[in-house]
Amino acid sequence: MISVNVQSSILISGDIKIYFDPIQMEKKHDADYIFITHSHYDHFSKEDILNIKNDNTVIVGPYDIYDKCIEVGFKSNNIFKVKPLEEYNFGVINFKTVYAYNINKPFHPKDNNWTGYVLNFEGKSYYVAGDTDALDENLSMLENVDVAFVPIGGTYTMNALEAADFVNKIKPKSVVPIHYGMVVGDKKDLDQFILKVSSDIKVDVLL
Repeated sequence: MISVNVQSSILISGDIKIYFDPIQMEKKHDADYIFITHSHYDHFSKEDILNIKNDNTVIVGPYDIYDKCIEVGFKSNNIFKVKPLEEYNFGVINFKTVYAYNINKPFHPKDNNWTGYVLNFEGKSYYVAGDTDALDENLSMLENVDVAFVPIGGTYTMNALEAADFVNKIKPKSVVPIHYGMVVGDKKDLDQFILKVSSDIKVDVLL
């Protein structure tokens, strides 16, 4: 099961619960894994991480979140620091990291080594893009993705038209538009995105 809470706050659940960039979360303390794409407030929220973490929760994210994870009570052996172009196998899940950065905007520099993720879980593959522009260098790593979570709001990420073009290149079975409606982006962006996505790709609107 997949759901989007707000912005880029995603839950993928089955036998375990896997959160990405949690924000505006109720207190549940049910996270098995938390994945962070980068350290901006709408992707790394200490309050919301505390609402879903428990003593066994594993958190995965870029190097610059390590100290913040220690501050909110994670054990060092439950923190996995990652950068683009790495692969990990945790048994029940495996994943690889991909690039997530801006090309002609200053908000998400490539040198920060912030990441998107391609997660394999219970027979399906999920691409969580993070805050990024449409990067052709990611295309070869996104083949045969089942579900893609792609930002469409523009300003800090690719806009709706760029996102649709990118999705049409990677050809997932379905796409979930994210990162609109909170800081930037609105229903007009969503409608534009839906209109431009190829008809053979299912668009799941969860926001």
